Amino acid sequence: QAEGKISIAQQFGIGYLILDVVRDQHLIEKYGKAQGLDIQVEWNSISGATAMNESLLAGALDVVSAGVPPMLTLWDRTKGKQNVKAIASLGSMPNYLLTNNPNVKTLNDFTEKDRIAVPAAGVGFQSRTLQIETAKQFGAANYKKFDDISISLAHPDATAALIAGGSEINSHFSSPPFQYQELLNPNVHKVLSSYDILGGQASFNVLYTTQKFHDENPKTYQAFYDALAEAEQIIKADKPAAAKTYIRVEESKLPLDLVEKIVQDPEIDFTIVPQRTYIYAEKLQELGVLKNKAASWKDYFFEEAHGGNGS
Repeated sequence: QAEGKISIAQQFGIGYLILDVVRDQHLIEKYGKAQGLDIQVEWNSISGATAMNESLLAGALDVVSAGVPPMLTLWDRTKGKQNVKAIASLGSMPNYLLTNNPNVKTLNDFTEKDRIAVPAAGVGFQSRTLQIETAKQFGAANYKKFDDISISLAHPDATAALIAGGSEINSHFSSPPFQYQELLNPNVHKVLSSYDILGGQASFNVLYTTQKFHDENPKTYQAFYDALAEAEQIIKADKPAAAKTYIRVEESKLPLDLVEKIVQDPEIDFTIVPQRTYIYAEKLQELGVLKNKAASWKDYFFEEAHGGNGS
């Protein structure tokens, strides 16, 4: 892989707004040119962390994006081999566990009759977050208690099922913008937020790559990192414009006022600085999901990210 090429994959939802802005404004190309490099950027859309991780390890993609736990799983598995690490956060945003079952008010109320939709059952951001809370409430030995009633389903399909009602899927560990759409339905209510579990604002998804790509493409990597940093500033400077970018790039059918409301939600911070990621590293290692113990968040982020006030 010569310098000047980068293939990136993102998932669905407003959590990828930083990438939408990078793409819309051709920021990677801009920072490449500043270094005398014409960078070819290839964009891909993939649903679910499992497919992302497989594509990265197969060398089909240079950079992938998923929740913090799937990135940590790959960091753990490839330590001393491909050495996968995170590049940057894509922002902090809460994920809500929602249900249309009126009898479910807390985790205690779920029964084997309920079905919780998540993008990657057992291993994705939503499942791992739920496992951390389950271990706290029901004991570490039972951390997988809700895996049995979890079903892998892409967010758009889970959203449609929850709003329509009447299907076996009556719950969804959702993410923005889908959770906002679902909560517009009077039959849907929130059981808990990922922020409740993590103790405040926390990174939802991250970008990650292999040591090989990082080391062999220093100019391309730096251009990508600089592009992400500028995209953060662009969003923060004009949130209504960022909302329009999202709709344009994602060809979203969502009403503009809803997207603006999400982008301006004080719970959401489009920042490339990692927040509260170490809670996952610590808890998942305690549960035996991760073999390697990270001393700090800097162990699993490449050094370009170390300058920020991360956690």
